[in-house]
Amino acid sequence: MNQSTMRAVGYRKSLPVDDAESLIDVELPVPEPGPRDLLVKVEAVAVNPVDHKVRQHNDPGGGVRVLGWDAAGTVVAVGEEVERFGVGDEVYYAGALDRAGADSEFHTVDERIVALKPATLSFTEAAALPLTSLTAWEGLFEHLGLENGGLSQDGALLITAAAGGVGSITAQLARALTSLTVIGTASRPETVEFAGRMGVRHIIDHREPLVPQIAEVAPSGLTHVFSTVNTVGNLDAYAEALRPFGRIVAIDDFDSLPIGVLKPKSISYHWEFMFTRSMFRTADQDRQRHILTQVARLVDAGIITSTAVKDLGRINAANLREAHRVMESGTAIGKITLTGF
Repeated sequence: MNQSTMRAVGYRKSLPVDDAESLIDVELPVPEPGPRDLLVKVEAVAVNPVDHKVRQHNDPGGGVRVLGWDAAGTVVAVGEEVERFGVGDEVYYAGALDRAGADSEFHTVDERIVALKPATLSFTEAAALPLTSLTAWEGLFEHLGLENGGLSQDGALLITAAAGGVGSITAQLARALTSLTVIGTASRPETVEFAGRMGVRHIIDHREPLVPQIAEVAPSGLTHVFSTVNTVGNLDAYAEALRPFGRIVAIDDFDSLPIGVLKPKSISYHWEFMFTRSMFRTADQDRQRHILTQVARLVDAGIITSTAVKDLGRINAANLREAHRVMESGTAIGKITLTGF
């Protein structure tokens, strides 16, 4: 590595996405990898709600903050304590919320949360998967307590916004690795079509009352809910539709939740936040490498597919502003990606 500076996209002040200064092209020093870090040449990135939420609510106070928590690229250098990767490896990962993001030519990331990318996917297709796959996997198998490969499990799973980034990969994993009846919500023709392509066999309209629609598909009630949006608004419906001892996992943001409605059926509620392991440097950070490795194997076996839907072109401020605009509109289907500098 002879290069000392790199192109990147970041922001200096929290501004509306239609402001040209909300995301800007900058030149920054190439980062040095720490002892357990990989230095990755970023080939493609994907955009998630966390990107625009951080931009909107975390003012960097005049310094430049680089966003981006989904990446695929090639390892160009490794830290002195790195054990599992070498120069030339093609990898994918979601990164850490408390470190610089991957909207840059080069990026450092702890090897424990990185995996070799699926061999059958392009960098662009692979970049769409890490954050949502980790969220889905942790939500399904760690928080909802489902058995990975448990193909004799009885029950029904509701996934809200099944055409979204998290919903679409959650549906694929649940269909492939469990025997639950998978019910997804969608409301527009294009989201209904995409959710169906992602393997959702039973689609209901989240703009209409949920309980009677759920009852038609799962007369005995739900056993699990993966709530990606509007948890507060849907909580009463979840409480009514779930069987006793059911489980809910949620990923959306809100200030409070009236969970007393869950008590009569002993329904348990769980948070899923895939940055927890990296943020708190938990002893099992390496778990995320294992999850991404299993996801890559499922992709390469043709069991699940990338949820990349739209690539907006080169990684630059103008294209990332457009990606943030679409994400903020709440109309995104699957994942939005950007490729190369």
